[in-house]
Amino acid sequence: MKHTINAIRFFFIGMIFLVLLTTSCAKESQDAAVQPQSQSELMLGTVCRITIYDHPSDKAFADAFARIAEIEEKMSLHLDTSEIAQVNAAAGSHPVQVSEDTFLVVQKAIEAAQLSDGAFDPTVGVLVTAWDIGGDNPRKPPQEEIDQLLPLIGYDRVTLDENKYTIALQDTGMMLDLGGIAKGYAADETEKILRSHGVEKAIINLGGNVLTIGSRVDDTPWRIGVQNPEAERGGHVMIVGLEDKALVTSGPYERYLELNGTIYHHILDTKTGYPVDTDITSASIITDDSFLADALSTAVYSLGMEAGIAMIESIEQVEAVFIDRQHNLYITEGLKNGNISYTISDTAFTLQESF
Repeated sequence: MKHTINAIRFFFIGMIFLVLLTTSCAKESQDAAVQPQSQSELMLGTVCRITIYDHPSDKAFADAFARIAEIEEKMSLHLDTSEIAQVNAAAGSHPVQVSEDTFLVVQKAIEAAQLSDGAFDPTVGVLVTAWDIGGDNPRKPPQEEIDQLLPLIGYDRVTLDENKYTIALQDTGMMLDLGGIAKGYAADETEKILRSHGVEKAIINLGGNVLTIGSRVDDTPWRIGVQNPEAERGGHVMIVGLEDKALVTSGPYERYLELNGTIYHHILDTKTGYPVDTDITSASIITDDSFLADALSTAVYSLGMEAGIAMIESIEQVEAVFIDRQHNLYITEGLKNGNISYTISDTAFTLQESF
């Protein structure tokens, strides 16, 4: 059965918690003349919420949500009129010219695929469509079908022309899916829109992809919770202090299919065609760029603990928090060194020095 409605319900529970964390200072501060305002829209297959703390205006909200809608219209796998749908329809035939938005996102997706040696791969669309977890017709494809689809996955068979902004898929049947990176791009673009309206203190939350603008009204870092993968949204394991940074988490706990007592989550292994088999229950990325964080969170979840941490440690100004089934917490060196403040809020989870 599907769990998208529950995920949206949990999102709103989580947003109550997030607002309690981030607005408490506004209520207590004598200097805060502007009350925070929030607006939400259902976009990108999730609830997108923007909260502005210093210069809220109807125009800022309208322009921000219009930008998110524009990105969705260009990059959705599920819209027949999207640019990605046009690229997929022309697979094995001819290149398709796309907008700068779509080209940049596909280009970044290919870079993330190269960095992770295919653990993140935007050509996973054929598997995403076959499983349709979180969609209208979730199913477990038969092994014969999976065997036929696996040869259609390969980021090295995507051709990009930077001069013409064209994208070509080498083989008929290949499909791009930007679901693992488009929300991050949308969050970064939303930040640009808000800043153009003079906003310097805000939180953008696109279905759990959180991007902070500036700091709280008392100039202390935003207190953002790292989701407990075993709890409803709003239950947190750790609270991190963020200023002008993104926190993006990947895990199996929100979108999944349950059949005969077996749970199949939505993060698919491009080598086996089945959901990734890992001891990790959550992988969170913290960095300045939500665009990058979105792709990396999926990649490190797929890579596993040791390889995932090694990859993150090789990238400057990127930190990560991993949680496993044994309730162990693993953090990267920047967090250990105090570059980003944090507190463990659930004593059932234990911080480990090494894995």
